[in-house]
Amino acid sequence: MFSKSVTHILHLFTSKPMAEEVDMSGRNVIVTGAAPNSIGYETAKILASWGATVVVTSIDNIELMEGSLRRDLRIIGADEKKIAAHALDLCDVDSVNNFTTWYRKNYDDRLHVLVNNAGIHRNILNPRKKPPMTKDGFEIHWRTNFLGTFHLTSLLLPILKRNGLKSGDARVVNVTSHLHDRVKNKSLFDNDDGDYSSWEAYGLSKLALIHFTFEIQRRFAGEYNLQSAAVHPGSVKTNLLKTEEFEGRIRYLLNRVCSALTSFVLLRPIFGAQTSVMCASTQTLQGGSYYVRCETAESSGETKDRDVSKLLWDKSDAWVKTLVKNSGHEQS
Repeated sequence: MFSKSVTHILHLFTSKPMAEEVDMSGRNVIVTGAAPNSIGYETAKILASWGATVVVTSIDNIELMEGSLRRDLRIIGADEKKIAAHALDLCDVDSVNNFTTWYRKNYDDRLHVLVNNAGIHRNILNPRKKPPMTKDGFEIHWRTNFLGTFHLTSLLLPILKRNGLKSGDARVVNVTSHLHDRVKNKSLFDNDDGDYSSWEAYGLSKLALIHFTFEIQRRFAGEYNLQSAAVHPGSVKTNLLKTEEFEGRIRYLLNRVCSALTSFVLLRPIFGAQTSVMCASTQTLQGGSYYVRCETAESSGETKDRDVSKLLWDKSDAWVKTLVKNSGHEQS
């Protein structure tokens, strides 16, 4: 952790890598988790300004998100109609199903790039607090960051594969974290040791996303031209850093203080978005790789275990099939 901190500080005071502009005309992109002041927001804005048709998602404040993005595009002289927004809650089965149904109906099954940016990190200041659980019985980081993303991607895989065959290039970009190296593969399947930490739970969900990324590449790149990339955006000042441990004025004041302090030590979202943008747009993506600062990097040794990647996929796919069966939402 000390070496990571030193490296991050050095990066703060050196030039930031920026994605090179690519003509994205004719490309359809989904960016999840694009609320204002987020990495997803900046990712969507850049890709739309380069000509892509971009659908953004958030749990709430959809009109605000869409209006802000369209205003920003107008300011820079880009086409504001390149942006559309829709609600999506990765923890809610019906929300994921409804979003994918809406998308396929409104965009004629055209999808070239899926940027799985949405994610949460709860109890940052009190990581040993009792695990927050979802209404369907999962630890919330695992359910949102991994299972929800797996569910969404599974429903969109058929059209991603078709567009990969048709255009020669479709992609899934998963936003992960360097914190994936805090945990081990064994915790993916047996994490009931009673020693809970929200930081480790967050890292576990990101480790799973990297396994998922690599397995997409193995399964679909050769036959369907569907590539994947896992992205660590850097340590970025985003909405994830807002604390929810306190109430009322104490929470307000604490968030104001944290915001002021983190402005000096964390990257702005526009810089955090660059690696996602690059992986979504560059013409020469090295699929099945882990990216940091717009370059391939080494993920932890745990991510290299193909048997774990396959087992995790099979278990997650079985869970999704149960959801599909129960909801009547068929994949095609």
